[in-house]
Amino acid sequence: MLLSYNKLVELIELGVINAPLENVNGASIDITLSDTVMIEEVTPARKCVDLKDKHNIKMHEFIMDKGSCFHLHPNQFLLASSNEVFNLPNNIACEYKLKSSLARNGLQHMLAGWCDPGWNGSTLTLEFKNVTQFHTLVLEPGMKIGQMVFFECDPVPEEHSYASKGQYNGQTSTTPSKGLR
Repeated sequence: MLLSYNKLVELIELGVINAPLENVNGASIDITLSDTVMIEEVTPARKCVDLKDKHNIKMHEFIMDKGSCFHLHPNQFLLASSNEVFNLPNNIACEYKLKSSLARNGLQHMLAGWCDPGWNGSTLTLEFKNVTQFHTLVLEPGMKIGQMVFFECDPVPEEHSYASKGQYNGQTSTTPSKGLR
């Protein structure tokens, strides 16, 4: 069941997400961009990344100082993270959705925004790409970058929940791939 306003306020009060109450919408909670992004490194020659063998693309961290921003150039890819920390119980899942006004300006999210019950102590790492041909997109820390929708489900047994099996629990900053398990 999709959760709406009253239940979302309750999730904040219970510490499931540490968002301000003014970020609660009818059926979602707005989340904001942290100050740290990871940028794909330019390499002299195209490199193969063997996903099956858990190889990663080369990336480096960029921290936006207070009052600064990041310029996401056409076709550029980066990882970013939310300021909000999530502590999902074993009966709540959530999913990231890009704000439509950002999508209409060419920002794309790579559809990897599902959060299983039990995911906890973590900020959400986001995968963004500028899909415009001619425009640079400006990203600023603290800007509303998307929204989370929450779903209630039957409780997941502890031994099968993300709390027990998840490889991204406890991440508190932008985190690159840990590969497939």
